Amino acid sequence: MHKIELEIVALSHSITQSNSYAVILGEVGGSRRLPIVIGGFEAQAIAVALENMHPSRPLTHDLMKNFMTSFDIALQEVYICDLQEGIFYSKLVCFTANDTIEIDSRTSDALALAVRFGCPIYVYENILDQAGVASEQVQTETASSPIENSPTKKGNDLSSLTLSELNDLLNEVLEQEDYIKAIDIRDEIAKRNASKK
Repeated sequence: MHKIELEIVALSHSITQSNSYAVILGEVGGSRRLPIVIGGFEAQAIAVALENMHPSRPLTHDLMKNFMTSFDIALQEVYICDLQEGIFYSKLVCFTANDTIEIDSRTSDALALAVRFGCPIYVYENILDQAGVASEQVQTETASSPIENSPTKKGNDLSSLTLSELNDLLNEVLEQEDYIKAIDIRDEIAKRNASKK
């Protein structure tokens, strides 16, 4: 079957399911999008890697990468291989000096590892035909930019806080390991520092 390369184009709070997030995969060189609902923990794991944040202690997916790297196992690619009753199934294609092995994985975990290894993400064309949507349709159902509808933006107006309060809040959410909120706060701090120049 023909595989199509995807890239992560957005990560947002899911409108359709509470306490869930949607990772939006975009067709490389195309206009179709594949929205996948994932849990909060997995959303944080993906967000941390996308934003190149470095938690004080390794997250589960960081541990997995460290383990694989220590034993000279490379993640060559991940691909979404099946869709059954609304659930996506994925495979990790792992490479060693002696062998190439495919390992079954939850799609959210596969994506979190793909971001960490910098490896390509693929989907079978029939799955994209079945579950993919036009890019304009995705933007009306979810946020159009990464982490746009995160809890921080919904619950607190960051623009009303002083720079000192933002820095204190950033330290607080990092201690709580709430990396999605940390991204919003860091972006607000960066925006204010850029406006001073």
